[in-house]
Amino acid sequence: MQTKENIRVAIYGLRDHKFRSFLTMLGIIFGTASVITMISIGEGAKKQAMAKYQDLGVSNIIIRDKELTDTDLEQARMKFSQGLSIDDIRAITEIVPGVQGIAPQSEARLEAMYGDKSSKVTVIGVTPELTNILNYRMDKGTFLDQDHYSRQLKVCVLGANIVNELFTIEDPLGRNIKLGDQWFEVVGVLQTKALFTETVGELAARDLNNDVYIPLSTFGKRIPKTNMLASELKQVTVRLGGSESLIESAAVIRSIITRRHFNNDDFSIIIPYELMEQEKRESRIYNLLLASIAAISLIVGGIGIMNIMLASVMERTQEIGIRRAIGGRRSDIMGQFVTEAMAMSVTGGLIGVFMGIILSLGIGLITEVKTYLTLYSIFIAFGFSVIVGITFGYLPARRAADLSPIESIRHD
Repeated sequence: MQTKENIRVAIYGLRDHKFRSFLTMLGIIFGTASVITMISIGEGAKKQAMAKYQDLGVSNIIIRDKELTDTDLEQARMKFSQGLSIDDIRAITEIVPGVQGIAPQSEARLEAMYGDKSSKVTVIGVTPELTNILNYRMDKGTFLDQDHYSRQLKVCVLGANIVNELFTIEDPLGRNIKLGDQWFEVVGVLQTKALFTETVGELAARDLNNDVYIPLSTFGKRIPKTNMLASELKQVTVRLGGSESLIESAAVIRSIITRRHFNNDDFSIIIPYELMEQEKRESRIYNLLLASIAAISLIVGGIGIMNIMLASVMERTQEIGIRRAIGGRRSDIMGQFVTEAMAMSVTGGLIGVFMGIILSLGIGLITEVKTYLTLYSIFIAFGFSVIVGITFGYLPARRAADLSPIESIRHD
């Protein structure tokens, strides 16, 4: 019964002093909304990062041919290294356990043209196994198949951005585009892929949606080398059965290629799983930092509640004295004021949750910043707002309970 009475009195207090209560709750409202919004921004960034590494394959090991100066390239060739080659793939397949697939690729920067439109693209020669090893999904048509590869056909698959740049309203499937001085038929279009915005080792930052894929057999026959000393392959992606032995397998691969390249430092190894785990750790720290900054608003809101409750104690000194005089206990007085503080924090927290959800969705719709709402951010923000209200309401409640009944009744 006492709890119900405390809740009723708290509600009446909020209703009778609407404007003052609202101003008191502003800190809690903005603090709760800020925590939810900041965490949703952090989670959105985390999702984008994870998608980027998932496109590279979390069970993969990537071997990249290093970009060397002409002088360093000549020295490597003089030391008998031929760079990444098909022979390296055979050695990896024979020696490394657990290999489920290998996707070699060659690369060249060329001009893609269709009609009066053109765009600078990265032309990549690949084998049909690529889609089984990397997380590539088709938007239209089909990917390169074994028939295209065996017959060295002049066909290509376009990245999402190339379609938008070369074709406006036309369907690209079946059309012929010019890559360099060669004509290729479009047989497929890839779905949009996450942007890779940083350089890791020899994995250069670039928009993967600007890539054009052709059969590796056709690439070797139709795309001339810009440097006769260049390696046969630019990249080799090795897929293993799982992520448990990635580090050990990468060490074996490094040993194999180092031996075959006669100790020349002309390649690098990238493990997307390691990069993803590092990104996760950094994202957790980033989210914690954002939430901590936003939580300052909640603490400020709690101080506001404490100040108003202290003023309320002074205003209601006679009321407190009368309640004590007719049998009210110290615990009853404390319960009443703690309940009032909690009522303000709960109400402010609920409004803040609603505002935080609206802000998170609005930022995602209006700006290019990706947001991702999570239930745990809502529970954390609301729970923290309630804890702040109770914590900062305790001191005024205790002060009210410690007032002398006789002095309180005589207070004017």
